[in-house]
Amino acid sequence: MIKPSELFPYKIDKKYSKPVAYFSMEFAIDQPLKIYSGGLGFLAGSHMRSAYELKQNMIGIGILWKKGYYDQERNQDQTLKVSFRDKDYSFLTDTKIVFPITIHGAKVFVKAYLLKPEVFNTCPMFFLSTDIPENDFLAQTISHRLYDPNQTTRIAQSILLGIGGAKLLDELKRETEIYHMNEGHALPLCFYLMDKHKSLDEVKKRVVFTTHTPELAGNEEHSLPILNEMSFFNGLTQKAVEELVHPENGMLNYTLTALRMAKHANGVSQLHGEVARKMWGGYKGICEITAITNAQNRAYWHDDDLDKALSDNNDNALVYRKKELKKKLFRVVANQTGKLFDENVLTVVWARRFAAYKRANLILSDFDRFMKIASNKEMPVQFIWAGKPYPEDFGAINTFNEIYWKTKALPNCTVVTGYELWISGHLKKGSDLWLNNPRMYREASGTSGMTAAMNGSINLSIPDGWVPEFAQHGKNSFIIERASDSISQEERDKEEAKNLLDLLENEIIPMYYKSPKDWLKVVKASMSDVLPFFDSGRMADEYYERMYKA
Repeated sequence: MIKPSELFPYKIDKKYSKPVAYFSMEFAIDQPLKIYSGGLGFLAGSHMRSAYELKQNMIGIGILWKKGYYDQERNQDQTLKVSFRDKDYSFLTDTKIVFPITIHGAKVFVKAYLLKPEVFNTCPMFFLSTDIPENDFLAQTISHRLYDPNQTTRIAQSILLGIGGAKLLDELKRETEIYHMNEGHALPLCFYLMDKHKSLDEVKKRVVFTTHTPELAGNEEHSLPILNEMSFFNGLTQKAVEELVHPENGMLNYTLTALRMAKHANGVSQLHGEVARKMWGGYKGICEITAITNAQNRAYWHDDDLDKALSDNNDNALVYRKKELKKKLFRVVANQTGKLFDENVLTVVWARRFAAYKRANLILSDFDRFMKIASNKEMPVQFIWAGKPYPEDFGAINTFNEIYWKTKALPNCTVVTGYELWISGHLKKGSDLWLNNPRMYREASGTSGMTAAMNGSINLSIPDGWVPEFAQHGKNSFIIERASDSISQEERDKEEAKNLLDLLENEIIPMYYKSPKDWLKVVKASMSDVLPFFDSGRMADEYYERMYKA
């Protein structure tokens, strides 16, 4: 048996001595470990790295997804193809810890694997699996696919993460004072703690909760009878649950229930904190919702040569290195698509999870105007799209394919596949502009723009999520003017597409080609201003001070 004292190869800083367990459905730790889908995982991975750097007494708890999220490939005609393949990881340590939990009234065995801190410079992390011989095939599939589309499998995955993770900590005999739920997926741990401590007040003392999205899909809910039948409540009767958390209309919303069972909760940007309070503030019995702005781990994402050029105030070195990084990106693009881009040309990248509200195709909505920009020989522009739609989101998959077909004949426009940590790094380091144009109030944080800024890529963004806390138009970013909230969504989309194209045509493209010194000032200000506040060291410290100790 692993002793808790053996988990940490470093001396824990007294400032961060309170023992915390951090539960997340996904973690983007490093490219080889494919257990994440998008921003939630990128954020959690950076948090684990900063916990290591600050020597915090934290353990990460996740699930070892046998098939990952999915492998994004191409069909014969180059459209998007979804593939699922088994994955194995020799760098994880088999702890030999196997224990039972109850799912759907049946015993399911859970095995724990350890990611030691020295492997990827994270705090100690455990990943749970049901894909072991002790289980039947149905139970084995619980840990196969991240965000499985089957309702009962998704519920089982939450039980595995929440109850399985909490029970693992007890198996390890680790005294855990704070259980941090990164999004509502781990909610069953609250019912495990309720069974253990027999008091909601005792549960609240130990649980903090981070809500990451105003999107319906990110605020999961299911009917009480289904959850009860699935053993979601760890032995509590349905009547006891109703008296405890007062679910509305027979549906238990994970986010709302977490807000009623936690002592503290937070949104992930100041604006998102406001949105979350408006969403949930009318419900009884919820805890205070504050805001801790997301951040990303500079040590993982930055480029040494870019940073040195900036600190030395060596403009020539910075420009030279940026072109080198563009060349590296363009080799990746050419390898995938056969299109070879030019490092001397302004390069715009839109790269994030494909979802309707993120509007990947907004810039194409006035296609004649887009073509005018894309075909300008005097001041050329290159465009790259990347991102993974949810594999059953056929609308988002159609958007991916639509962009491919519309830009197929253009040598300076392309869509790349496999948007994971490795290619994300190339896109941020090799782009000049990082395009972010979600519908207002829908992007809780949008951390990809932070790591782009760290690498000399200027944010071109709607003022949503983290952006208002950072951006100064024309100084360190370019802000797309938002449309009025009073008009229809269709009209807002149309107006914001026009504002985006106006900004490109009238300000950004001319500055890049006609005022390179002014452009470089914006690049340097962006790189300087994003740190230290948007480095995850600040965020990890803030969680301890404001959420764990309070």
